[in-house]
Amino acid sequence: MNTGKIIGGLIGYFVGNVFTALLGVFVGHQFDRGLGGFLNPMSRQEQERIRESYFETLFSLLGHLAKSDGRISKVEIAQAEGLMGNMGLDASHRRAAIDLFKQGSKSDFSVDRTMAAFIAVCGRHNNLKRSLLNYLIALALADGELHGAEQSVLQAVAKHLGFSAALFEKLIEMIKAQSQFRGSGNQSQGRNAQGQLKAAYTALGVKASNTDAEIKKAYRKLISENHPDKLIGQGMPEDMVKLATERTQEIQTAYEFIVAERK
Repeated sequence: MNTGKIIGGLIGYFVGNVFTALLGVFVGHQFDRGLGGFLNPMSRQEQERIRESYFETLFSLLGHLAKSDGRISKVEIAQAEGLMGNMGLDASHRRAAIDLFKQGSKSDFSVDRTMAAFIAVCGRHNNLKRSLLNYLIALALADGELHGAEQSVLQAVAKHLGFSAALFEKLIEMIKAQSQFRGSGNQSQGRNAQGQLKAAYTALGVKASNTDAEIKKAYRKLISENHPDKLIGQGMPEDMVKLATERTQEIQTAYEFIVAERK
C-alpha cells in the first residue's frame, strides 16, 4: 500500500519544492507502515500458533535442561512445578506442561528440531526470542549454580536464536544480578550498598562509568523488551504475564537503586 507516500509527496511538492516533496514521501511511508499494521493485525490463528509454539518450546526445553546432567533432581522438579504455579496454569495446561517436560527429558529429544520449529513460527519476534532465553537462563540458575551441561544446552538455544557468545554471557550475568532485586525489600543499606550498586549496574548491562542518560536509555530498552503488554502483543501466552511482570519489576528496582545512589 503506497497511498501515504503518494499523498505525502504531492502535498510536499505543491506546498514547497522538491525537498519538501521528498520529506512528504518519507512521512507518507511511515503512515503506510502504521496503516498497514492497523489494517493487517496479527490474526487470531497466528497468535494461537505463536502461543502454542512458545509454550511447547519452553516446557520441553525445561525438561531437557533438567535431564542434561544425567538425572532430574527433586529440586529441578520443584522448580518446574513452581513455574507452573507462578503461571497460574489451569488443570489442562498443567498436564500439558508436565507432558512436555517429560518429552524434553527423553534421550531422543532434539534441541535442533525444537528450535527450528520455534524459529519457523516465532522467529520474527525478537522480544519473544529474548524472553525465552531469559526464562531458561533464570530457571537454570534457580539453584544458584549454572552447571556445565546446562550451559551447553543454553548455548545451543542461544545460537539458534541468533545471540552471539558474548551477548549470551552478558545475559547470564544480567539475570544473576536482576534476581537480587526480586521483591520489595532488596534495597540494601550500609556496608552492603556498594555490592548492591554493582549488582544494579550489572542488572541493566551498564557500567558505573556510563552517564545518567546512557543508563536511562539502557533501562528503557530493557523495560521495552520485557514489558508484558508488548510480549502478549507478539503472542506470548497470557499465562506468563506474571513472570514478565516480575522481570520488569526487578529491572525497575535496580534502576531506581542506581538513581537514588547517584543523587
